[in-house]
Parts: sequence; structure tokens; C-alpha cells
Amino acid sequence: MTDLNIAKNNLSGHTLCLCKEGHCLYSDLRGIAPIMQLMAHSTDLRGYSAADTVVGKAAAMLFARCGIASVYAKTLSESARRVLLKHSIPHSYEQLAPQIRNRAGTDMCPMEKAVQHTDDLDEAYILLQRQMQLLHTTA
Repeated sequence: MTDLNIAKNNLSGHTLCLCKEGHCLYSDLRGIAPIMQLMAHSTDLRGYSAADTVVGKAAAMLFARCGIASVYAKTLSESARRVLLKHSIPHSYEQLAPQIRNRAGTDMCPMEKAVQHTDDLDEAYILLQRQMQLLHTTA
């Protein structure tokens, strides 16, 4: 069984499952928080396969930046698909969405807005760090 299949099979009850050589990391945090948290702790994610509930451009850029080998998403945005294709990351999904919406469903997800005008992975990481800080200070 591949790492991606293991991650996909272990996603139930979690928002993110990363798997490499049978070793799995899980998170129940929402949005991009799980991958941002792992990156903040300098966790080496190169070669891991990721199964995620929702993957938008922000998450796809983070996955590409940290060397994720393959991605499965229950819902994948069209812009995320373009990022994964650009970085030659094999991926699969259940549903392809035009865009990822905010939790209220009234507008584009704020993380997607933060990276909508960049294709630079390092710049995206900085923009997403700022956006997360902004959201936490206004919450």
C-alpha cells in the first residue's frame, strides 16, 4: 500500500493525515493551521504524502514548499490543482471546486485571498503567516 493510500485511509476523523514509510502524522486543526504548525516547528515533511479534507491554493503552495510528495483532497480548488501541476505533485480529489470559500460561505477564504496574486512559494509562506497573525489578533 502506498503512503498516499495509507494517509487517505487514516484521514477519517481528522483534517489532515501525512504519511511517509508507514509513519503517520495527524491533525484535527482547521484550514492551513496543521501544515503551518508543522512548518513552524521545522518538521521535515519532504517525501510525505498528504490526505486533507480541503486543499486550496494556500495549502497547495505550502505542500509544495515543504516537499510533500503526493496529495489527496476531499475538496480541491482549481487554483490548488494548478499549483500541484506546476510543481509536479501527483494528486487526486473527490470534488474540484472553483474556489475555497470562507467558513461563512460569503466570500473567498482569507488564506486564498492572501496568496491569490503570487506564485512564489516563499512569499506565500510569509503572506500566510501574516494573515494568520491578523486573524488571531482580530478574533
